[in-house]
Amino acid sequence: EVQLVESGGGSVQAGGSLRLSCVASDSSISNYCMGWFRQAPGKEHTGVARIDTGGSRPVVSNSVKGRFTVSRDDAKNTLYLQMNGLQPEDTGMYYCAADCRCRHSLRPLDFAVWGQGTQVTVS
Repeated sequence: EVQLVESGGGSVQAGGSLRLSCVASDSSISNYCMGWFRQAPGKEHTGVARIDTGGSRPVVSNSVKGRFTVSRDDAKNTLYLQMNGLQPEDTGMYYCAADCRCRHSLRPLDFAVWGQGTQVTVS
């Protein structure tokens, strides 16, 4: 099964930017739809963004619309999340996820493969 590894998290001040990356273990990731999820302390996973195979149909949640952009580079087996205008409420552990069923949702249960997460802290 494909494995995912996130990077790019860190601590930034409000208004700052970060770019998260998620590298897959092999090129089969091109057949998966992918997503980003956030988990704030003591809360459940919340869908932030998703993108279908080939980079089609990128979607971000209403809470980050206009600030975050999701993209992928299948030649590099990599998913990205560009985060601009970060706010304290964006703080949390960010997870990359993938699923070959492509159910076009931001529900965590629709994604079978998960990375270990990268921490984002905004102050």
